[in-house]
Amino acid sequence: MKKWLNVLEKNKRLQATVIGVYIATTFISLYLAQKSVVAFLLLLSSLLFLYFTSFSNRVKWVIGILVLSVLLPLAASQGEAYQSYMEVATLVGIYIAMALGLNIVVGLAGLLDLGFVAFFAIGAYTYGIFATAQANNFMPFGKYPLSGESFWIFLIIGCIVAAIFGVLLGIPVLRVKGDYLAIVTLGFGEIIRIIFNNLDKPVNITNGAMGLASVQPPKLFGIEFMYPSQFYYVVLVILMHTIFIVRRLEYSKIGRAWKAMRENEIAEQATAIPLLRPQLMALAVGASLSGMMGVVFAAKQTFVDPTSFTLLESITILVMVILGGMGSVPGVILGAALVTILNLQVLTELTNWLNQLSLSGVVHIPDALSPAKMQRFIFGLILIVFALYRPQGLLPAKNPRFDEKELKSGVTNVADGKEGAKGVYFNG
Repeated sequence: MKKWLNVLEKNKRLQATVIGVYIATTFISLYLAQKSVVAFLLLLSSLLFLYFTSFSNRVKWVIGILVLSVLLPLAASQGEAYQSYMEVATLVGIYIAMALGLNIVVGLAGLLDLGFVAFFAIGAYTYGIFATAQANNFMPFGKYPLSGESFWIFLIIGCIVAAIFGVLLGIPVLRVKGDYLAIVTLGFGEIIRIIFNNLDKPVNITNGAMGLASVQPPKLFGIEFMYPSQFYYVVLVILMHTIFIVRRLEYSKIGRAWKAMRENEIAEQATAIPLLRPQLMALAVGASLSGMMGVVFAAKQTFVDPTSFTLLESITILVMVILGGMGSVPGVILGAALVTILNLQVLTELTNWLNQLSLSGVVHIPDALSPAKMQRFIFGLILIVFALYRPQGLLPAKNPRFDEKELKSGVTNVADGKEGAKGVYFNG
């Protein structure tokens, strides 16, 4: 087996043949078996296999985008389960983008944030308030709700508002470190949720515990986005840009400052690198990504209430980062996808299967022990296992490797691709 893998690793044509046959087989399987969750997951797993090939980054991106934008929607669109598949894929994209934002804060900068979902809530309410009639209660001008065309502008506004709150949080909070920072950010997340839950008097801004209903869906060229299959492409485009930006930041000047701060703050200060600016930048960038996805979430659900932004959501996003590998962009993507699919599809389908066995009398499992209700218990077991046997995550972060001769000549062969040494290491 190991010998065959070595041959496969060195032969790009063989890799292309294997990955092509695999994608074609899983595509046909999902196309023919519309209600097969297994076929859906196998087609998605082709992206993981693609990651381990020795193709160039450009080829991987082209094949990955082809699978996500054409093959997956086409294969899933042939049956009644189409929208449910797209719903799962859309939520996977939303959580991946949020996990990448938290990865900047926790994985790269080393700042343990347990209230990250607060920025998600800020983005959701920023759009929800103005996309419903709620804004009429306190805005002295304008007519509300705003039309669906405003959604595209609110993607930027949600980023900016969340980033501002990230900076405002960081200025007083970054005086504390480690466990104390985690406790303070946890408190911030709860404060934001409680504020939104009680901000219905004396002026009704958020409608309190009742939430905001009938949020205007997005519109583009007169087309109203109402179905998960439409939001899927919105999230896919945002996610592609998010991955590109995060990767560029990782190897930029500010990214190197984040890593140095994570490894040893004292050593970083000794080299005359200020701490406050990189820390605030990490919080602002991470918060902006979460705020933007909050806008998408509010528009997709057409309903926003405080129960969607609890501490458990922050913990879930943190689990995604830890499971995939802190500081590793591919690892975080994999961790977020696994946790979301496990929660939305695998545990649900497993529960339905066990319920059918119980009804048929084959086996009897108490309702309290169904996999869907044991979600947190299962997540806890997964974390314990990975903490013991793979503490660095599924795909640990790898530092780029350089060749000394190429570095001196001005062209550096980085492990993840080819970058100009000056652009990566001196100009940021």
